[in-house]
Amino acid sequence: MNKTSIAESLPELWKALLETGQMVALSFLITLVFGTLVGVALRLTDHDGLRPNKAFNKVFGAIVNVFRSLPFLILLIAVIPFTRLVVGTAYGPMAAVVPLSIGAIPFFGRVVESALREVSPGKIEAARVMGASTGQIVRKVLLPEAMSPFVAGATLTLVMLIGYSAMAGTIGGGGVGDFAIRYGYQRFNTPVLLASVVVLVVVVQIIQSIGDAIVRGLAHKRD
Repeated sequence: MNKTSIAESLPELWKALLETGQMVALSFLITLVFGTLVGVALRLTDHDGLRPNKAFNKVFGAIVNVFRSLPFLILLIAVIPFTRLVVGTAYGPMAAVVPLSIGAIPFFGRVVESALREVSPGKIEAARVMGASTGQIVRKVLLPEAMSPFVAGATLTLVMLIGYSAMAGTIGGGGVGDFAIRYGYQRFNTPVLLASVVVLVVVVQIIQSIGDAIVRGLAHKRD
């Protein structure tokens, strides 16, 4: 198959875009759940948190930093045996979900931790005085009060996942990145390669605009 024009490439490009949407959406949901848990754990066990635990915080924080410091392309290759163990294959969009999630969870965990730090200590103390448990304070005070930076960080993470998904194409992860490499780069088809870039840029712009609008709406409600 030798694509020579953007029009001829549109069906394949559309299929690749759907694959990107599939792998990014699933990775994002996994990242939201586990990244939030990581961020809450880091914040609660910090020296000024609700459940300070210096040893746990340092060890857990160091593990998070190790995964954050790994270049995604190296992580992508390093976790191939684990990916194959989890989904039975190292190729395709579903296989890409594993390294995408592993790469994004530590990043989003730190984002959540940072967002929770912005919550006024006075509101936390008021909840404690009224007898709220740690879980209730997390659910009803920390997370709601940190919602604006939380959404801003989630938008940033989603954009990052789209960039990571393009890199996953280098090892057969599917999606627009894989399409750009196979039909654009490897076949010297510059129009197709540029079309792939434009599609990714448009998707990122749409997501960023929606995220910014939600953050502005949340900030407006708090005013």
